[in-house]
Formats: sequence, C-alpha cells, structure tokens
Amino acid sequence: MRVDTGLAGSLADAGEVAARAEADGFEGVWGYETNNDPFLPMAFAAKATRDIELGTSIVVAFARTPMTTAYSAWDLQRLSNGRFILGLGSQIKPHIERRFSMPWSRPAARMREYVEALRAIWACWQDGTKLEFNGEFYTHNLMPPHFNPGPVPGGAPPVYVAAVGDAMTRTAAEVADGILLHRFTTAQYLEKVTLPALEAGRPNRDPSLAPIRVLLPAFVVVGDTEEQIAAGIASTRRQIAFYGSTPAYRPVFDQHGWGDLQPELQQLTREDRWAEMDALITDEIVAAFSPIGTPEEAGTELRRRFDGMVERLVLAPTGPVDPAQLARLAAAVRLPKAQ
Repeated sequence: MRVDTGLAGSLADAGEVAARAEADGFEGVWGYETNNDPFLPMAFAAKATRDIELGTSIVVAFARTPMTTAYSAWDLQRLSNGRFILGLGSQIKPHIERRFSMPWSRPAARMREYVEALRAIWACWQDGTKLEFNGEFYTHNLMPPHFNPGPVPGGAPPVYVAAVGDAMTRTAAEVADGILLHRFTTAQYLEKVTLPALEAGRPNRDPSLAPIRVLLPAFVVVGDTEEQIAAGIASTRRQIAFYGSTPAYRPVFDQHGWGDLQPELQQLTREDRWAEMDALITDEIVAAFSPIGTPEEAGTELRRRFDGMVERLVLAPTGPVDPAQLARLAAAVRLPKAQ
C-alpha cells in the first residue's frame, strides 16, 4: 500500500504541512472541502514540495460546473509539475440544493457525465481537440483561443471519484482513474459490498484507462497515553455519529446489523440534539471502524485489515496526534507482513 496523509490545518500552514509530509516519506497528501476552498491549500502545497502527490478528497463536483473545476485542476497540475490528482464527490442532495443552490438529479449518471465533460475540456487544452461536449446535464462547446490555457506537464490529472453506494461505485469503476472510499467504511463493508461492486463495473470500464486505484482515508485512533486514546475515541465516536445520520450511508451500518441506528441519529440532527448522538455509538461500533492503540499497534492493525484491498491508505488520525506519532504510524503500516 502507498501511505498518504491529510492536509490538515489552516491555509497559511498548508505548505509547511505538505513539506513535512514529504520529508517524512509520505507518498501523497490530500486536502478536503469542509469549511474552506479545497483548491487553495493545494497551491501552497505544490509550491512547498517537489515529489509528493497532491490530491483533493474531495471537491464537491455538483457545486461547480465541469468548466470551473477543469480550470482549477489544470492550474494545480501546472503548478505542481504534473503531481495533482482531482478527487470528486457528489455530496448529498440537501447540501447541493440548500447550501450551494445548485441542481440535483440522478447523481451517478451526473457524475459519469461530469468526468466525461472534464476529459473533453482537457483534451481540447492538451491536444487541440475541438471542444464539442453535449450531454444530458452539461454542454461545453465554446473555447476561443483566448480562454484556452494550453497543455500542462504530464497531461491531464487523474480523476478519482468518491463512492459509498453501489451505483456510484459502479460509475467510478467504469470512468474514473481511482475510487475514493468514504471514511465511513469498515473492512467488512469494503470486502462484502464495495469491492464486488467495483468488480461488477469492470466489464464496462473505458478501455483507455489503466486499472482503477482504490484509496481509503481510514479512521484510526492513536495515542501513547490513556488520555490521548480517550480523546481519539471521543472524536471518532462523534464523527461516526455524524456520518451515520446520513441515509445514503446506512448500508455500512446495515452490513453489521446496526441499520436501525441511522434514522435515530437522523432524527436527533433534525431536532438539533447533536450532543446526544455520540451516546448511540457503542465501543463495538467504534472498534469496527477504527483501529485503536499506540502508533505501532494501530498501524499493524490497519495493515491487517486493508492490505490487499486498497492501493492507497490515507492516515489522518482523529484526536491529538503529533508529527512524530504520525510518522511512527506510517512506519508500522509499511512494515512487511513477515515482520
């Protein structure tokens, strides 16, 4: 497995964090779209590093047109000298319609067309192909020379698609360079649901694409003291409760027989009773989602759970973890099986 990490912290610190990750031997660093723009930290990271890959996990695709996303990704591919990976996600209907005020419909079909539109735009810029994309959701057929940024080193960036459910997983299998698994994923769900859905999509995969790569940003609780472990467990419990309230993520709970939790959690969010949600997440549930222990113990368990199922593992522990602990965690994940 390739071992990556997250680009946490403020925008001003993004370059320093990425440079430290590169110095510590991580092979990729991934930024997020939560309470900030996902592209800006990547620019700082690109200027501060030389070799490490830089990716978004995720950019909310349906909050933007393919053209606006294409320009941002192209700029970062040029700035990083070909090291950028564009990770896209659909988000869920309430956020697209009520937070971003954008249209929502048939997310898997829309995502497929979004990726196809990006590649048509990039082919125009890289190879001079006439831009003539006319789809059901997006149309792009105007590109005067003045607005064409021209080719970039290494060509168009890889496109990874985030997926949890069967339909989006099949879409990723057919059109994307990689799949971004949601953090709300267990080894059992990955083995029993996600990987079979990926396999089902392979016969329809674009033959021009290389084999799809599987990336997992894994939950992991790391600490050298009881206090650190407790803080990490509390943070993980809170995040599982938040993700578990989303109907689209219920299948992960269902795989373990916990599906009835989802509507309970969702009702608490509707009543703005966020503080009560954590109590519904048992220790058994936390342990199913997250290895827990010292960096060496947690890293060994991550490797046991996911080696052979994912090509890239993103280490972004919950709770307070210092750079030295993160480096120890990565070293434990990388250890050969014989050790």
